[in-house]
Amino acid sequence: MIENGEIEPAKQTAGAPNVDLGRSPRVALRRITSHDQDEFLEGVRASVNLNLPATPEAFQAFINRFDEGRSAEGLLVCLGDTGAIAGNVNINSIIRGRFQSGSLGYAAFVPYAGRGYMSEGLGLVLRHAFEELRLHRLEAQIRPENQASIKLVQRHGFRYEGYSPDLLFINGAWRGHGRWALTNDMFGVVPTAPHPTLPNH
Repeated sequence: MIENGEIEPAKQTAGAPNVDLGRSPRVALRRITSHDQDEFLEGVRASVNLNLPATPEAFQAFINRFDEGRSAEGLLVCLGDTGAIAGNVNINSIIRGRFQSGSLGYAAFVPYAGRGYMSEGLGLVLRHAFEELRLHRLEAQIRPENQASIKLVQRHGFRYEGYSPDLLFINGAWRGHGRWALTNDMFGVVPTAPHPTLPNH
């Protein structure tokens, strides 16, 4: 929903299938489901060097990790007019208690990469994470040579917090990554009430 040119979260039941979790001028955000398998796998095959499932079995294992934001959230950035999947964003490794943090992973599918859809979609993800999931902090681990990804998080105000050697196991080896982070107050969204798992002292 757009009011006065600003992104507004959709006012619908979060658990319903294919319900928008938010809309921007060109994209909508929703949770991934098993019904997305064929289109998702087609997007992975059409794209290059995506660390995403490429078989039906791998896809089912992939979506079974997601539990609507309790420990992980699997989201799709879709074109607002056609519903086509432009890319995906995962909020992984959600830790509650005093941390209230999650780790972002994302990818754009051909032919939609480089058109700004993921930037709009990430803005919706951040609002969902900070308002609905009531997280305090999101992190993105990015390879230094991945300049497109670095520019994407910079556009949304992420700060660089340093480089960690051998951080993630990718393509058969441990790879170093830069660590980028954003908190809800940096984004300008503070939930009306803290998550119930946050200690009161």
